[in-house]
Amino acid sequence: MAGLSIPGVTDTYNTNDTVEKLMQIERIPLTREQNQLDEYKSQQTAWREVNTQLTSLRDSTKTLYSYENPFNNKLTTSTDEAAITATANRGADIQSFKIDVIQPATADRFLSDELDSSYKVPAGVYTYKVGEKQLTVNWKGGSLKEFSDAINKRSNGVVKSMLVGASAGKKTLLIEALATGKENKLVFEGAAKDFAIESGMISPVKSTATSFGAKSGEVKQVTYKEDSKQARMPEISMTRTSVTDGKVTVQPRGGYEVSIPDSVKNNDNMHLSFTVKATGLTDITQAINETAAEPEIPDGFYAEFGGISIQNATSDTLLPKSTAKPEPVDPVTSKNVFYAVFNDGTERVISTPDILNGKEQSIDIAISDYKGIKSISVRNANTSWSLEVSEFTAYDSNASLGYAPNNAVAQAGDAIIKYEGITITRPTNEIDDVIPEITLNVHDKTEKTATLTVKVDKEASKNALIEFVGRYNQALAKINVLSQNKQDIVNELDYLTDDEKEKLTSQLGMFQTDSSLSNIKSNMQSILSSNYRFTESAEITALSQLGISTNASGYSGSYTQSRLRGYLEIDEKKLDDALENHIDAIKNLFGYDTDGDLIIDDGIAYKLDKQITAYTQTGGILALKTSTLDSKIKSSQTRITKLEEQMDKKEAELKQKYSTMQGTLSTLENQQNTISNFTKQQNNQNNR
Repeated sequence: MAGLSIPGVTDTYNTNDTVEKLMQIERIPLTREQNQLDEYKSQQTAWREVNTQLTSLRDSTKTLYSYENPFNNKLTTSTDEAAITATANRGADIQSFKIDVIQPATADRFLSDELDSSYKVPAGVYTYKVGEKQLTVNWKGGSLKEFSDAINKRSNGVVKSMLVGASAGKKTLLIEALATGKENKLVFEGAAKDFAIESGMISPVKSTATSFGAKSGEVKQVTYKEDSKQARMPEISMTRTSVTDGKVTVQPRGGYEVSIPDSVKNNDNMHLSFTVKATGLTDITQAINETAAEPEIPDGFYAEFGGISIQNATSDTLLPKSTAKPEPVDPVTSKNVFYAVFNDGTERVISTPDILNGKEQSIDIAISDYKGIKSISVRNANTSWSLEVSEFTAYDSNASLGYAPNNAVAQAGDAIIKYEGITITRPTNEIDDVIPEITLNVHDKTEKTATLTVKVDKEASKNALIEFVGRYNQALAKINVLSQNKQDIVNELDYLTDDEKEKLTSQLGMFQTDSSLSNIKSNMQSILSSNYRFTESAEITALSQLGISTNASGYSGSYTQSRLRGYLEIDEKKLDDALENHIDAIKNLFGYDTDGDLIIDDGIAYKLDKQITAYTQTGGILALKTSTLDSKIKSSQTRITKLEEQMDKKEAELKQKYSTMQGTLSTLENQQNTISNFTKQQNNQNNR
């Protein structure tokens, strides 16, 4: 409380100083309690910092044995990353595989003709459809830029628009579908269709269709070399086909080839559709295997003229039949029946649903998916199925909409890749259903076969181990500072700033009489130095074998005090070698299942996590420490409040007493002065 001050009255007797000196003595219990409170708060802060350090270490430890452990991370590489890449999930197998990208999935992108910059887009209801999505814009009329902005503002994931400066004073409008795949064509309706025609983006076309491939003159002998054909297995031949009522019946081991009309194969907008139905028969290999071996006579040749084919009769021989039992012929089942034959003589299987199920299947292929195609080869290599193939119908996919693009930057198409010799089509460039746990990302056509490799992400594992060591050393440094009163402990931590060193110096030996810190330090060091033989043949059973130990650098001189404090070091070369050759063993070293219940129950990380959790969990050792200090702090604050009230009251009493005393003394002094003055006056009068 401030000293008593009365205007016009001086502190003649220094009562304020006297009161302050008396209060300093009275405040000794208060000062002692305030210092105690500061100590409690410092201790609580220190325990919380220990908790933070150990929690950070526990989090790092958990990552080393949990499901998300870095040892299961996979990394993929591609020999042609511009064309195809991949991302692998943690469950992906370590492997290499080859991919050919025939084409990436594309979306419709149509340009208008060059339009004057002042061109006005008429008002109307503009509707754009892509697949099952639709965008409708109620347009009130305006400039090309305003119209383009209106589409983009309402895009809704259907289409987007862009203006391109074509030439001086001219603009070209681009409309792009936002979904890839041949089933996601850009469809114009209402005012959108009228404007697209007016701007030269599309032109009306008539729907036409061409049928072929189911007449005698159109069905030709297949020309190919069959690989790995079994002895006595009949050649695939047109003699085992017949044409009836616009359909071709292909018996087991039958086949034929159909040329594609020029008007069809040279138009990327054309599609081919047809049906096929398979019927199960008695396997022809049964009869072959019951027949004695005879000289193999090739099929008779045929002649063709004027669209008419004449097959020669089969040759015969008078040689006696053999009585030797021939090698049995194995049945053949193949779902690959249709092949695209190209101008350069190569061919590619045409992907179809499973046709060997007795049901009629409808098949549709885009000519644009088979650029350079000249014919279709139908080869029924099966020995127990006959096929009924309809005629091929060619149609313009755009004609079904009533229009075709004039300036197509790109047209909707599926991604086509070849994996393990199998041709696969998908509507998007992210393909996650071909190889388990791997997503293929298609970017462009491959010039040559790309090799993709899935391997362990050793860098992620290394970083996780380095982080673990760093957090362990930080936690250990905090424990050393609080449990020992040695300045060297702070001085040797050369990564600290001056302020951090000053703070740690103030905490030196704060808990040197508390056994909790020495116990957890001892337990952690024991866990890290123990051996973990998770299998009898385990090659990595200790942390030191990874190049992580208190003397990983291999220093052969005498141990310094800093080395004896238990900080971990890393021999990076040794760690890299272990990660390269023993990644699975390292994973098990940090956590493994001992009893087959699929739950981790042993290992360095598991045990360390369990040990630290006892300290950091809710209601754990550190929580009890801080809660106990909470109670002490509250009690101390209550005592301080009472003492402060007592001090205020005592100071007020002293000031009142000394103020009264000063007033009394002043009165007496005044009286004395009055008497003295009166005496002087009397003496003066008497002397006169």
